Amino acid sequence: MTSYASPTALGVDAAAQMARAAEAAPAFPLPDVALAERLVERMGAVEEALLDAAQYADRLAADASRYLMAAGGKRLRPFLTLLASELGAGPNQDVLDAAVVVELTHLATLYHDDVQDSASMRRGTPTAHTVWGNTVAIMVGDLLFARASQRVARLGTEAVRLQAETFERLCLGQLAELTGPGERDDPVAHYLTVLSNKTASLVATSARFGAMFGGAPSESFDVLSAYGEKVGVAFQLADDVLDLASTGAETGKTPGTDLREHVPTMPVLLLRQRVARGLGGPEDEALIARLDGDISDDDTLAEIVEELRAHEVLAETRALAVTWAHDAAAELDPLPEGPVKEALVSFALALADRAS
Repeated sequence: MTSYASPTALGVDAAAQMARAAEAAPAFPLPDVALAERLVERMGAVEEALLDAAQYADRLAADASRYLMAAGGKRLRPFLTLLASELGAGPNQDVLDAAVVVELTHLATLYHDDVQDSASMRRGTPTAHTVWGNTVAIMVGDLLFARASQRVARLGTEAVRLQAETFERLCLGQLAELTGPGERDDPVAHYLTVLSNKTASLVATSARFGAMFGGAPSESFDVLSAYGEKVGVAFQLADDVLDLASTGAETGKTPGTDLREHVPTMPVLLLRQRVARGLGGPEDEALIARLDGDISDDDTLAEIVEELRAHEVLAETRALAVTWAHDAAAELDPLPEGPVKEALVSFALALADRAS
């Protein structure tokens, strides 16, 4: 019989770490102090509900399900759900349930993504599959999807439909990333489609759920969906910058992890585009050759990361993230002026500013 480690044995105290996560929310500064304080309080309730959603009689299921929850994270999706609900009457039980649904869904994808990407660290903690193995990590992701499905069923058929459509897009985005662009496809455009499905779809649903269940005017639903789509792309482009520009202590993972696994990111795609168009020099071609080679050695990876940090493509990716964030803010134009709209604009710009 296989013996599995527990989070406590690994130094992970789920309740304590989730309490610290709740105290730290929101991760994004808001201009209105009263609004920020109100959302901090409600995020505490979300954290408690997440912990409760990962309760299982089976010890392994419970420990492994809480593992990434306890590791922390920005909780931007449930936070956005709560914030969007303020366009109506604000957080209520349905809004809290919706916030838990989107975070459970996100956490489930992380278990699966880390297996697919062979990632060793997540949020400064060894990934679940390195602790319990691939099979357990995949099954735990499935369990969290199941719990998200149970909770979204409380919210009615429209919520179930939106969740199903979002889940489909998450899968399509992951599949498109795996297969890569076709011969006639523009790799940069293909990558943006991957980001739209794999990341932005759930961010858009998070915002829409908040408006729906917070009692906001129905004309705001599509506005917030469009906003969330662009915010999600901006967020992922900023992550592409941080994967290279930040230290492991800042991001919780080894810089250049995606490079090592040959996972496409915008800086590398822009570098390849530059060379394909005849705009790159010999040093660019040499860098691509190194990227396409064996990067298993830590020193080699560190050297490549340093080269990309100093390259113009990193600044170009940063500028793209800012552009998408400003475009997201522009989607909010139809909304009435006030602290909630101002907070949504600040939220979008803060996501891009992480890459500054």
